[in-house]
Amino acid sequence: MSFIDEVKINVKSGDGGPGCVSFRREKFIPRGGPDGGDGGKGGDVIFKVARQLSTLMDLRQQPHQKAERGRNGMGKDRHGANGAPVTILVPQGTVIKDAETGEILADLTEPDSSIVLLKGGRGGQGNARFATSTHKAPKFAQPGEPGEERWVRLELKLMADVGLLGMPSVGKSSLITKISAARPKIADYPFTTLKPNLGVVQYKNYRSFVMADIPGLIEGASEGAGLGHRFLKHLERTGQLLHLLDLSWMPERDPIQEYEALNRELALFNPELAEKRQTVVVNKIDLPHVRENLAKVLPYFEERGIKVFPISAATGEGIPELLDDIAHNLWGEPDETW
Repeated sequence: MSFIDEVKINVKSGDGGPGCVSFRREKFIPRGGPDGGDGGKGGDVIFKVARQLSTLMDLRQQPHQKAERGRNGMGKDRHGANGAPVTILVPQGTVIKDAETGEILADLTEPDSSIVLLKGGRGGQGNARFATSTHKAPKFAQPGEPGEERWVRLELKLMADVGLLGMPSVGKSSLITKISAARPKIADYPFTTLKPNLGVVQYKNYRSFVMADIPGLIEGASEGAGLGHRFLKHLERTGQLLHLLDLSWMPERDPIQEYEALNRELALFNPELAEKRQTVVVNKIDLPHVRENLAKVLPYFEERGIKVFPISAATGEGIPELLDDIAHNLWGEPDETW
């Protein structure tokens, strides 16, 4: 299944049905009076969170969503039926924006939440509604109100407890594969991961948390380099960030410079991102030269009070300690419940 996290669609609520102009015509009842019924209300446009969805792909295939119009009023005081609403299912974390102004219309972050975005037009009143003592045979009725229509842009921001941040090929996909059931493609070249991956990490006593593997970011990501502008938004909803570093390329690549460069990109994209809790994870500690290089970079992080966890996604070394720290940040001090 393709991962689609942005889509532009046209939505329209149903028009209201017109009221009816009718007069009672029965044998032995002359001048029976008006009996035109009201038109039905047009259907609403409803957005609803569906837990089983993780992408907006279906809406890309159906960019026009329209609710039913209300039925016409009829004689014998019969009202028209209301039009059926259109319910648009979206993943949790979907932001609905006006396509022209960028105004946020709704932010669906809660499971099973829903919102009526556009209301259907009211049905028109039939001529029976307008009969008075001085005007007993009105020959007019109201037309139905038109429904609302607008183009909206849907943006999906993944909901995760932990987000993996780092340059390409530092081992994010390997880590999420090791500790969850997610199976992203893994290879030794830049931008292996072309879409975010979510993994559920099972912790002690049946507790679990959701981890997001965000595609590798590079300098200039906040301006769109390497598709960074598309993926940085997925970090906005994460509770904490794991910043993975690869020391195996030293001295050709400076991990501290890469760390600082990515944090600048976070601040440029959204200053709140730079304020999120970050834990530095040094991967590939099973390699001897990585252990040697770790001693060279530790002072930089110790001076700034930043935790560093050396791990190996290949062998599992250091991962239990990392998971304990994540759990502590999520749920506080351990107690008898976990």
